[in-house]
Order: sequence, then C-alpha cells, then structure tokens
Amino acid sequence: MVWCPKYRKKILIGEIQRRLKEIFQEIASQFSFEIEECVVAEDHVHILISFPPWYSVSKVVGILKSISGSIIFKEFPQIKRKLWAGHLWEEGYFFRTVGEQVTDDVIKKYIKHHSYSQEQLTLFNS
Repeated sequence: MVWCPKYRKKILIGEIQRRLKEIFQEIASQFSFEIEECVVAEDHVHILISFPPWYSVSKVVGILKSISGSIIFKEFPQIKRKLWAGHLWEEGYFFRTVGEQVTDDVIKKYIKHHSYSQEQLTLFNS
C-alpha cells in the first residue's frame, strides 16, 4: 500500500517519521494486521501488510490513516500549519496484491531499497 500526506507535503520527517512507524505497528497489533515492511518517506508511506480476510483493503487503509492522523495531529500540533484543510492524508491510496509474478519478496525488496532510480522503475519487470 502507498499513500501520501495532503498536498504531498514533505512533512514526514524526523520525530514524525519515527512516530508514524510506531503508530502503524500499534494499530497493526490492535487489529491483527501484520506489517512485513514499512517505509515512511518524507512525502509518502509504503507498507507491505497482511490482514485477516474479514477486512477489505479500503477498511485497512481507513483504519491506518484515520488513527495515525488523529494521533499525529494530537502529538505534533504544529503540523496543522502546513495542512490547512485539517487532514494529514490524501484521500486516495495505491495497493497491489502479491501473487505469482509479483511476490512478497519482490515487494519487500522494492520497499527496502526504495529510491527514485531507474532500477525502481524496472523492478516489477524483472
């Protein structure tokens, strides 16, 4: 799964970045999700996650985004000055399921070695 802060602001840095990773793990524990990889970049989040079949993808994303947004705004109120609409996250998100061609190992590799390079653009074609 991938999603971005509102207006793709580069605000997920330092203590906010570290705290978001903790928050995602706390949420995962509470809802029986398993986060296999998580990278919080300055302007987006990548998460490889497994969850019980009674949850839809949209429900999982909604849980992660709503709870994390509330906690971040409470713990870092100064962030509201950069996000004037009162929301931490953009409405949309991207997700892809793992399967025969794009395995969880491929996704883990992509997330671990996340960079804006030509290699990133061709990773799924290997």
